[in-house]
Amino acid sequence: IGKGKPQIGAARLDARQALAFENRLQATPDRFDLGKFGHGVEVACRDPNDNPRPRWRVSRARANTLLMTGPAATFGFRDVDPAEKPGLVRGVFDRVASRYDLMNDLMSGGVHRLWKDAVAARLNPQPGEVIIDCAGGTGDMARRFAKMARSAQERRGGPDASVMVIDYNAEMIAAGRQKGGEPEITWTVGDAQNLPLPDACANAYVISFGIRNVTDVSAALREARRVLKPGGRFLCLEFSQPPAEALRKAYDAYSFKVIPAIGQVVLKDRDSYQYLVESIRRFPDQRTFVDMIEQAGFSRAGYTNFTGGVAAMHHGWAI
Repeated sequence: IGKGKPQIGAARLDARQALAFENRLQATPDRFDLGKFGHGVEVACRDPNDNPRPRWRVSRARANTLLMTGPAATFGFRDVDPAEKPGLVRGVFDRVASRYDLMNDLMSGGVHRLWKDAVAARLNPQPGEVIIDCAGGTGDMARRFAKMARSAQERRGGPDASVMVIDYNAEMIAAGRQKGGEPEITWTVGDAQNLPLPDACANAYVISFGIRNVTDVSAALREARRVLKPGGRFLCLEFSQPPAEALRKAYDAYSFKVIPAIGQVVLKDRDSYQYLVESIRRFPDQRTFVDMIEQAGFSRAGYTNFTGGVAAMHHGWAI
C-alpha cells in the first residue's frame, strides 16, 4: 500500500510467514515512561503455577465480570441475545460518532491522550510494518502509529508502513475520514470477530477502548492471534478495575453520576453514556483478561495499569 490519498475498502494482503521473533521484550527508543506522570505501574504477568480460586471464593469484581466472559452477551448491565448485541452497540456509536473525540476529552480531562501516547510508544511502529488498528474509530491511534513509523523511516529509510483502521461502525469510520488521515492509513468497515484479512499478515494488532463492545471477547482475541505473524505484538487499551477500594468508589461515583450527565449536556444522549459506563463494569478485571489473552494463544501476556487501574494496557506476543 503506497503513499497517497487514504482509502476505504476491504483489506487484501498476501499472507507471508516470518522468522520467529526474538523472545526478549525490547524497550522503546524514546523511553516514554507514563510512570513519570504518576499514571502507570508495570505489573508482572501471571505465574503459571498459580492455583485457581474456588468458584465460591472469587472477588466481587471478578464475579461481576463472569457473564461477559461466558457464552451470554451483555449490553451494559443487561443480558441480551448474542444476535442482538451488534445492532445495539452500532446504535450507540451511530449516535456518538460526531462528538466522540470531544467526549473522550471531557470525560477524562484529556488523560486518555497520555494513555494512548503510552500505548503508541510501547508499540514502537517501524517502517514496513503492517499494523491493524481494530475498532480504530476516528483514527486517533492510527495517526499516532503512522507518524511514528514515518519518523523512523525518515531517520533510517525503509518501506512505508501500512496502518489499517478496521471498525464495525461505518459512522465512526466516516468521522475519522472527515478528520483527515495520513498516507499510510486505510479505512475499512469490518468485524473484530471476523477480520477481512488472511492468516499471519500483520506485525502488530492494537485495539483501544473497543474490545468490551464486541459480542464475544474470546473470539475477537482468537481472531487477533490468527492475523498476527510469528513475533507479532498484541496491545489492548481498555478501561479496567482500580484495585484500590477508595479509588474504585470515587471512580464509580464519577462514572455513574457525571459521565452520563456530560453526555446529556453535550449530545442530548444520556443513555449511550450510561451504556458505556455499565459496559466498563461488566468487563473482566486485569488478571482475568490476562488469562483470556493466554487462552487465545498469546505468550508472555501481562498488563500495565494507568491512573491507578482506571485503564490498563494489556499485551501479548504471537510466538
